[in-house]
Amino acid sequence: MPSTMLARSPQALPVPVPGKAPQNLPMHQASYSRVAVSPPQAGSSVNSSAVPSLSSGSYAGSTAGESDSSNGAASGVDLVELMNDRLGSAVNPLPLDRSLARQAQTSGALNAKQQELLELQALAQRRLKGARANFADGMKAAKEVKRDLDWTQKRVS
Repeated sequence: MPSTMLARSPQALPVPVPGKAPQNLPMHQASYSRVAVSPPQAGSSVNSSAVPSLSSGSYAGSTAGESDSSNGAASGVDLVELMNDRLGSAVNPLPLDRSLARQAQTSGALNAKQQELLELQALAQRRLKGARANFADGMKAAKEVKRDLDWTQKRVS
């Protein structure tokens, strides 16, 4: 795959970017995936930002003597700040907060009902155990009565 060297300013080192064969796209569309950043000079402060701003002069579409605004980009605009502002104004957190509160309430009610069902199930099992014991006692008493009746019938006959 051919690599393309994009930066032409004497301060920026070229960065090879592997990719497809060059297409005939306008520079402002093709340049989003190509960025060349010059290394910090000795004695200069290092920018700790991970994303360079468009006004840095090392914008991939820039060449010597070409300004960033000619490529359709606003001069001096920080892309991260711009995207944060746009996303912040695009998302309304109020419906999300309401649905989260409703979900928490529903979850609490569901957990309470689940606990109530477990308690009722345990109560039903205790009652069933008692009913079985009563039935066994009743069957035992019925057998004794039958045996007594049989013995009495033999004595009478």
